[in-house]
Amino acid sequence: MSAFADVLRKICAICGAAALSFIAIGVYAEADEFTTLKGHGGPVMALAVSPEGQVATGSFDNAVGLWNKRVPQWLEAHEAAVTALAFADAERLVTAGDDFALYLWSQGSHTGELIGRHLGKIRALAVTPDGDTLVSASWDGEIGLWPLAGGSEQRIKVGSGINDVAVGPGGAVYAATMNGQILVYEDAASAPRRLVDQGFGINQLVLGPDGDWLAYGAVDGATRVVDSQSGDPVADFTLERRPILAMAHHQETGRLAVGDGQGYIMMVDTETWRISADFRATREGPVWALDFAPDGQTIWAAGLDDLAYGWPVALIGETEAQMAGNRGFLKDPSTMPNGERQFMRKCSICHALGPGESRKAGPSLYGVFGRPAGTLAGYRYSEVLDGSDIIWREATIDALFDLGPDHYIPGSKMPMQRITDPQDRFDLIAFLKRATEVEKVTK
Repeated sequence: MSAFADVLRKICAICGAAALSFIAIGVYAEADEFTTLKGHGGPVMALAVSPEGQVATGSFDNAVGLWNKRVPQWLEAHEAAVTALAFADAERLVTAGDDFALYLWSQGSHTGELIGRHLGKIRALAVTPDGDTLVSASWDGEIGLWPLAGGSEQRIKVGSGINDVAVGPGGAVYAATMNGQILVYEDAASAPRRLVDQGFGINQLVLGPDGDWLAYGAVDGATRVVDSQSGDPVADFTLERRPILAMAHHQETGRLAVGDGQGYIMMVDTETWRISADFRATREGPVWALDFAPDGQTIWAAGLDDLAYGWPVALIGETEAQMAGNRGFLKDPSTMPNGERQFMRKCSICHALGPGESRKAGPSLYGVFGRPAGTLAGYRYSEVLDGSDIIWREATIDALFDLGPDHYIPGSKMPMQRITDPQDRFDLIAFLKRATEVEKVTK
């Protein structure tokens, strides 16, 4: 509130105190437009806004939220984090993620249609201007071309992992690679044209509405605009922040939004090629995803929080950072015992400790000791744990983190990670025994 009060005081000093009530109504009406979408059980990693303004969110909790104002419809088919979203049109949403799978969802349906799979994590989606083809970018080194109205899929073998794709007005596909190149494919059968070779992995692409310019953001913080045909420099907005993780463009207002790993959102005016705003959006952590509302007056942003934030563009730079990014693993290690610290680092983003339902990616650990693996009611386990003979106790939890989930229970949803120090594993298990103990009911 103090930030808004400061704005009012500055305006009133110019306009006179008589204007206070009128101005207050206007500013606080704008302030009311700031909103959050709450309900996910893990960081929101992807955003998309439909032509009608409906927001879709993809999360580390493996779910997609399709929001009617602040009420979500949950779309659940993925078996790993959802990292890419694209509206094919107002009625259809495509989702993809770390399970290598792509799903097509129709408005009102709770069941997704499996479009196909890559052999690696899918990082980005785009739809061709005619709306007929979905384009996917994967770390398996291939671009997928998926017909949305019938027909056979095609693959473009790039070689290097692909972080993002964009499609030009004529159908040319622009690919941002992990080895720092932007390649242009005029069609699936032709050899690519190398547009940019900047040395560090390129994470984000935005193609201008007429296809005349291309903006890109890279691992080293490079934020540049080039001619989409020649690759000649147009503008350079590189700051001392890295990596660039998110970009979004709004055609009518000419705004280009750029989010980075240090929690800033920069706004660029693409008419003048000048920075119009640059502000810290999150107190800790990165800005992972951005998209504009159809009218361009709201920018949706997401990071380490389990929320998506709708930011009135008119208030950008006038408020303090709203995104908290206060995950447990970011806390000062000296403030907690070692067992809790291991839980925060290795387990907290996926698992809750208490009873009741949780939207986190993994099942609750409440009462885990003595529980057969794959048996918590209401959680959708991978097939490998369905009917498993593992009983969770000190020895099996120790083995899980000693060997790593990919070796102890290969094929499960658990991400690859190990705790190599025996004392760290001992302390984690001791913490879990205390924190997940089922309360004894005394009569």
